[in-house]
Amino acid sequence: MGFFINGGFGMIFFLLFALVIGVFILTAIRGISQWNKNNHSPRLEVEATVVAKREEVTHHQHNTGNNTTHLSTSTWYYITFQVKSGDRMELGVNGHEYGMLVEGDFGRLTFQGTRYISFERSDSR
Repeated sequence: MGFFINGGFGMIFFLLFALVIGVFILTAIRGISQWNKNNHSPRLEVEATVVAKREEVTHHQHNTGNNTTHLSTSTWYYITFQVKSGDRMELGVNGHEYGMLVEGDFGRLTFQGTRYISFERSDSR
């Protein structure tokens, strides 16, 4: 029983710590890999229509001590574009672009891999 309290708890704590660090490293590697893949992808410009918009909001709560809590939120914006072939792609955009685009907008989409570059509206279809 003494081993579990002294050594066992330490081992469990170490394994959980290693797991958290491992997940952090894996996430960083995936992000760098996607960034590198985007950089090596061709920059494409295609006719597309905005077919959907969505937001992803996360809430964070941090205890700062002295019985105070800090609350914060993060928002990510996504727009789904449809090209002439019927294929759809969802790209992350900044808040300004998200606010300026409306479902049904038609124009020239420029992107590189999974990276949104720009969208220029056009009146003709």
